[in-house]
Amino acid sequence: MEISSSPKMSKFLLLLERYKATRAETSQICSCLEIEDLCIQPCAEVSPPKWHLGHTTWFFEELILVPFLTGYKRFGEQFSLIFNSYYKAAGLHWTQQNRGHLSRPTVAEIYQYREQTDQLIAKLFIDLDLLERGLLNSDLLASQQSIEVAKLIEIGIHHEQQHQELLYMDIKYILHCNPSTPAYFQQQLPASKEVKPSWQRFDSQLTEIGHQGDGYAFDNECPQHKSYLTGFSISETLVTNGEYLQFIEGKGYQQTKYWLSMGWDWVCENNLISPLYWRQVNGQWLEYTLHGLAPIDLNAPVVHVSYFEATAYAQWRQCRLPTEQEYEHFLFHREFAHKELTSTDLQANVFHPNNADAQTHQVWCWTQSHYSAYPGYKPFEGKLEEYNGKFMCNQFVLRGGCIATPSNHYRHTYRNFYQPHQRWMFSGIRLAKD
Repeated sequence: MEISSSPKMSKFLLLLERYKATRAETSQICSCLEIEDLCIQPCAEVSPPKWHLGHTTWFFEELILVPFLTGYKRFGEQFSLIFNSYYKAAGLHWTQQNRGHLSRPTVAEIYQYREQTDQLIAKLFIDLDLLERGLLNSDLLASQQSIEVAKLIEIGIHHEQQHQELLYMDIKYILHCNPSTPAYFQQQLPASKEVKPSWQRFDSQLTEIGHQGDGYAFDNECPQHKSYLTGFSISETLVTNGEYLQFIEGKGYQQTKYWLSMGWDWVCENNLISPLYWRQVNGQWLEYTLHGLAPIDLNAPVVHVSYFEATAYAQWRQCRLPTEQEYEHFLFHREFAHKELTSTDLQANVFHPNNADAQTHQVWCWTQSHYSAYPGYKPFEGKLEEYNGKFMCNQFVLRGGCIATPSNHYRHTYRNFYQPHQRWMFSGIRLAKD
């Protein structure tokens, strides 16, 4: 059944439209790939794109169809085992590093899985709309259940948008492993403009940190609480490739004094001399992007650096990384409004950071803050209790969104988090100092 947009549409039909648009976007991301690309897992932290297609579908099946659709029979007997990522409460799951070992289910079967799930979700939401308008009598969809279904669909939409960003990360890593360095986007990447470095100063103050209000947020963004900030300055511009190249040419990767102890071990064990996706050919630095292999754009933000590299660069610059509280305060209180990122800055089909002057949606910037719970933190309930809290160990927070973060998914309070050695995500650097 097709549903046309209308100012009088119920909350359930509006939510269904968002659901359908989100699901279509995921399929669109994968439509640019060959079927062979969908099945590859070149390293443990990169999942095959077909797994993302299945996992995001399993999320809705497990949380919506199984508990709320009477008589529902799972699409595939082994699908829960294969597509459960890490939810222990939902049963056994296939280990992440072995996702690429499975040739079955096929890509075609996974798309059938998505189609059937989408049809059943749509039917459920149309029934909820009819129930709300008094046009359907059903003991199976009580009022409280309707509220719960809507809440879970909202979480599921944002969960799938997280996986859309992960898809771009994983696709980039998969394609770069090919000697032919194929481009995901055929459009030429526009050149970045030169930016003038500048700093913004904040006095010592007590401020509010965390999500507040009726809009959506993940559980780890809550509750809003007070945090004291000691006076600091933060760079209004992101660290560029040109600036980071100076660190490389200054032998930054060869001098232990700039590196954390674990970071130095990581550099030595992996013989690293540059960010991920950089390579030197005939004395020239090139960078692999989703637009293909190209000479380094010196004015573009540096991307795909680890926490170890970010802290080493900051030490070399005699600066530091901001805390996540400083970064959030900066995002909400940045001066010079003409520098704010607008929708026109988010160029269509540009999937590589190219604006070092932007506040958000370029690179996720490392902070020096360990990922941990806010005071008064309460996790999601039920099976989703494991969504964020179980990862609050040995990871650091990143802020600001990246070029692959869906614009209607991002919030200034958004807390991304990764282990200090990881760098296949779109991670960069914004400096701070006391």
